Amino acid sequence: MWILRTGWLVHQVRTRSAYRDLCGVAVVLFGIVLGLGGCASKAPAVGPQGAVVRVPMECVPFARAVSEVEIRGNAADWWRLAEGRYQRSAQPQVGGVLVFRRTARLPHGHVSVVSQILSDRHILVTHANWVRHQVSQDAPVIDVSAANDWSEVRVWWPPSNQMGRTVFPTYGFITTTAAPDADRIAANTRHLIQAVVRN
Repeated sequence: MWILRTGWLVHQVRTRSAYRDLCGVAVVLFGIVLGLGGCASKAPAVGPQGAVVRVPMECVPFARAVSEVEIRGNAADWWRLAEGRYQRSAQPQVGGVLVFRRTARLPHGHVSVVSQILSDRHILVTHANWVRHQVSQDAPVIDVSAANDWSEVRVWWPPSNQMGRTVFPTYGFITTTAAPDADRIAANTRHLIQAVVRN
């Protein structure tokens, strides 16, 4: 169908009036394409499991807003700062925050929000800036520690669409007494992305 229409257009442009009409159509179509692109970039939505959304946000303010754990400072310091304020545990809980230790790759640590527990060694997390300027929703994380205490983990790496090979040391999980469930985590994530993009 497109080939036939293209042939018709080539035939029609032999006249000046048809050429002007064709140029007008091209300008309109180009404007529509640009407009669609602009709409998509202004209000990204959080997609299905494993979705990645481009948004310039660091892991700390993201985790704070999504988990409702009110801690500030570098990600690796959250474990110490949570003492006496929040429950700290070696076992995951939906809505809890997994705190990564400082490493050469993570000089300030990292924090992720647990969005689902699949087994005693497999969870899904939602976090920001694991990949620069991206929010990853429901990304797999596996416990590879010898004691099954979540002190060492491997994390899904979206650019290669597979589990990362690097083993990262962690402190454990911080949770509130009223940790958000999976639906609230998704809603908090969506609202936060929309607020960031608007500004």
